[in-house]
Amino acid sequence: MVSQYVDPNVSAAKFEAEIEEFRRLETEYRRRGWFLVEATYPTVLVLMAAPQLKPPAVVTGVRFDYSNYDAEPPSVRLVDPFSGEPYLARELPTSLNRSVGMKQALALPGFPGGAVRLNQLQPLMQASSPDEIPFFCIAGVREYHEHPAHSGDSWELHRSSGAGRVVRLLDVIYRYGVEPIRTYNVQLVPQLAGFNAPEPPE
Repeated sequence: MVSQYVDPNVSAAKFEAEIEEFRRLETEYRRRGWFLVEATYPTVLVLMAAPQLKPPAVVTGVRFDYSNYDAEPPSVRLVDPFSGEPYLARELPTSLNRSVGMKQALALPGFPGGAVRLNQLQPLMQASSPDEIPFFCIAGVREYHEHPAHSGDSWELHRSSGAGRVVRLLDVIYRYGVEPIRTYNVQLVPQLAGFNAPEPPE
């Protein structure tokens, strides 16, 4: 948790407005699989489940830290829903893959002009190594705006747009990390049990 330098009454009031916005549509969010389990300034913890699976499954926890809001955007981490510990990159249950279209110049028969539109997956959870805690790479998140690669996209450019709202950020996580899940990926590993090798001949 970062040190609080903004008047805590101001940040706490803005925090409560975020929680109130969530609670106004809490029944609808529960149908999507969003469960608000903690909301004590400055922390919010939401569990996200996939109700479309049979049986439904808890996919991830999302922890917000609204310290110094809204002079700073919230910190957002995907966390283990049972322990509350942030996932390392190699442990992530979802990388929040977003499909990004791009035009590629190719010399292919049947494509006049030599340009085709290709889609590639861009993970919104970013880390430089599998053993790092990944960050949610989207405007409105503290870790995004503190990253050197985004020094030209300051929080001030997004502050008044609602980019740091808890409902908006949950919607992005849901759209790219939970809603696309359609089935369980079950992998069976056959093992032999109770098998005894015959006695070698004398």
